[in-house]
Amino acid sequence: MGEGEIAVLITFEGLDGAGKSTQIQRLRIRLEQAGYPVLWTREPGGTPLGDMLRSLLLSSSGGPVAAKTEALLYAASRAQLLEQVIQPALTQNKIVLCDRFVDASIAYQGAGLGLGISAVEHLNDWVLGGIKPQLTLLFDLPVQVSRQRVRHSRGEGAADRIEQRDNEYFERVRRALLDLARRHPQRIHVVDATWGLDAVEQEIWHVVEKSLV
Repeated sequence: MGEGEIAVLITFEGLDGAGKSTQIQRLRIRLEQAGYPVLWTREPGGTPLGDMLRSLLLSSSGGPVAAKTEALLYAASRAQLLEQVIQPALTQNKIVLCDRFVDASIAYQGAGLGLGISAVEHLNDWVLGGIKPQLTLLFDLPVQVSRQRVRHSRGEGAADRIEQRDNEYFERVRRALLDLARRHPQRIHVVDATWGLDAVEQEIWHVVEKSLV
């Protein structure tokens, strides 16, 4: 690969503890070394308003949040991120790396909270306005492994509002993510997140290289 004008949106999905954040930064460095302009961002958040919504969504102190409210808040953060960050970056021919995107809402709210896959898809179709990832890297690992990694990294009692949900919820989320991969095999590449960091990095680089040719 080498320098050139290219606008690509690459999203990273998976349960917490799957290593998405680490691999995004590794990929960012490799892309920049190859001569590509890269922008990294995340959901929810990535803008001043989005970061405020992130705090609301993840805080355990504000009382219960209705499922529809949660879906709408994620969609609102996404709309702001698209308007202020992602669309301008793509216009500037940058490669955008986004830690979670619309597939997360489909899995976490659509399947996990039982709102329905199609309902969340329709909501986000309106938000996206035709913008879709060219490549999605889905970091898959068993729910028990995800939970163990989160506890190990954050300590007992440090889980956010989403992380406090039970294993059955996360099993639904994982199944939905894998189902999305089966529905969209040309876009979504499943990565075995139980592998070592270097092996996962090499797998991702191999996939991304092919997508940028």
